Amino acid sequence: MTTFMEMLQKQWDQGKSVCVGLDSDPSKLPNSRTIYRSRHGSHMQGIFNKVIVDMTKDLVCAYKPNLAFYTGAEGKSALRETIEYIKSEAPEVPVILDAKQADIGSTNAGYVQEDFEWFGADAVTVHPYLGMEAMRPFLDKADKGIIVLVKTSNPGSGEFQDLVVDDEPLFKRVARNVSTRWNYNGNCAVVVGATYTDQLRRVRRLIGDMPILIPGIGAQGGDLESTVLAGRNSNNQGMIINSSRGIIFASEGNDFADVARSETQKLHNAITDVLKRAANRGAINGSNADSDK
Repeated sequence: MTTFMEMLQKQWDQGKSVCVGLDSDPSKLPNSRTIYRSRHGSHMQGIFNKVIVDMTKDLVCAYKPNLAFYTGAEGKSALRETIEYIKSEAPEVPVILDAKQADIGSTNAGYVQEDFEWFGADAVTVHPYLGMEAMRPFLDKADKGIIVLVKTSNPGSGEFQDLVVDDEPLFKRVARNVSTRWNYNGNCAVVVGATYTDQLRRVRRLIGDMPILIPGIGAQGGDLESTVLAGRNSNNQGMIINSSRGIIFASEGNDFADVARSETQKLHNAITDVLKRAANRGAINGSNADSDK
């Protein structure tokens, strides 16, 4: 069985770092019948997602549907239909379920079954607040990716994440524990927002070459060049750079699919350009220095 980490590495080796967030809010779907004529399916969200996948699958390193946008029985069916379609049409592209799961161990066992067996995701995002003991049902899934929130992209994230614990901010303590104690199966990654490039640089130095899922590019205003320079690992890879609304809802018209591809290509090209310039300078590690706490 191919693991999430193996799937992700294969995409990185092809020069891909873009993750398309399938945050397909039903209230924002294009007012167009084009998508419904172009695909068979029982759910509007699922059909919309299939078109986005068809137009971007050769450019991405991952897809990331957010569970919050798939509500009720119909929404869950649309999400499952979406993941099944990706497995069929883009089987080498991993799917990250953005569910931000966290509970006591016995409850997490139920989440594990739903996320990985029923939905069919390759990875899932989780909260660290309950500690490693509670998260073992996730961490024990060696073939799946467990992506832990460390420093999130929202403006209020510092309320707890920046609190100083034993002379270092809490987000660094979380990153340290995840990269050492939690990563006993080599299946962990972390989330750090593009809106906090200094913290991103510090986390990268701390965790080595582990994957970092980086939201906040596009609609949230993260700067791409500083993000790439701070987030890349020693192999000039290691990033899952997510854009959701900036790609899938870039156009409200009948051209939404073409525009989604164009925006994905633009982001891919921009990342590639920054990485090439960094590699040419021979400074892959230099800008990741972490001289402070």
